Amino acid sequence: MGDTVNNEGAQKRNFFKGLKAEFAKIVWPDKETVTKQTIAVMSSAIALGLIIAIIDLIIKFGLSFVL
Repeated sequence: MGDTVNNEGAQKRNFFKGLKAEFAKIVWPDKETVTKQTIAVMSSAIALGLIIAIIDLIIKFGLSFVL
Protein backbone atom coordinates (compact mmCIF):
# COMPACT_ATOMS: atom_id res chain seq x y z
CA MET A 1 0.00 0.00 0.00
CA GLY A 2 1.04 3.56 -0.49
CA ASP A 3 2.14 5.84 2.29
CA THR A 4 -0.30 8.45 3.51
CA VAL A 5 0.72 11.84 4.76
CA ASN A 6 -0.80 13.06 8.01
CA ASN A 7 -1.80 16.71 7.45
CA GLU A 8 -3.93 16.96 10.58
CA GLY A 9 -1.44 19.19 12.43
CA ALA A 10 -1.09 21.54 9.47
CA GLN A 11 -4.87 21.73 9.07
CA LYS A 12 -5.32 22.69 12.72
CA ARG A 13 -2.68 25.41 12.44
CA ASN A 14 -4.30 26.79 9.29
CA PHE A 15 -7.70 26.73 10.97
CA PHE A 16 -6.46 28.71 13.96
CA LYS A 17 -4.59 31.16 11.70
CA GLY A 18 -7.80 31.73 9.74
CA LEU A 19 -9.78 32.08 12.95
CA LYS A 20 -7.35 34.69 14.27
CA ALA A 21 -7.53 36.59 10.96
CA GLU A 22 -11.34 36.62 11.07
CA PHE A 23 -11.36 37.85 14.67
CA ALA A 24 -9.05 40.69 13.62
CA LYS A 25 -11.69 41.83 11.09
CA ILE A 26 -14.40 42.23 13.74
CA VAL A 27 -15.37 45.80 14.53
CA TRP A 28 -16.48 45.81 18.15
CA PRO A 29 -19.05 48.44 19.18
CA ASP A 30 -18.08 51.11 21.66
CA LYS A 31 -19.54 51.37 25.15
CA GLU A 32 -22.06 54.06 24.21
CA THR A 33 -23.52 51.98 21.37
CA VAL A 34 -23.81 48.89 23.56
CA THR A 35 -25.54 50.93 26.28
CA LYS A 36 -28.04 52.43 23.82
CA GLN A 37 -28.83 49.06 22.27
CA THR A 38 -29.21 47.42 25.69
CA ILE A 39 -31.65 50.12 26.78
CA ALA A 40 -33.63 49.71 23.54
CA VAL A 41 -33.87 45.93 23.95
CA MET A 42 -34.83 46.11 27.63
CA SER A 43 -37.49 48.77 27.07
CA SER A 44 -38.93 46.80 24.14
CA ALA A 45 -39.07 43.64 26.25
CA ILE A 46 -40.78 45.46 29.12
CA ALA A 47 -43.28 47.12 26.77
CA LEU A 48 -44.10 43.81 25.10
CA GLY A 49 -44.50 42.15 28.50
CA LEU A 50 -46.93 44.87 29.60
CA ILE A 51 -48.94 44.55 26.39
CA ILE A 52 -49.19 40.77 26.82
CA ALA A 53 -50.21 41.19 30.48
CA ILE A 54 -52.94 43.68 29.57
CA ILE A 55 -54.28 41.43 26.81
CA ASP A 56 -54.23 38.51 29.26
CA LEU A 57 -56.24 40.50 31.83
CA ILE A 58 -58.79 41.50 29.17
CA ILE A 59 -59.20 37.89 28.08
CA LYS A 60 -59.56 36.70 31.70
CA PHE A 61 -62.16 39.38 32.39
CA GLY A 62 -64.05 38.50 29.20
CA LEU A 63 -64.07 34.80 29.98
CA SER A 64 -65.19 35.32 33.57
CA PHE A 65 -67.99 37.61 32.31
CA VAL A 66 -69.16 35.02 29.74
CA LEU A 67 -68.89 32.04 32.08
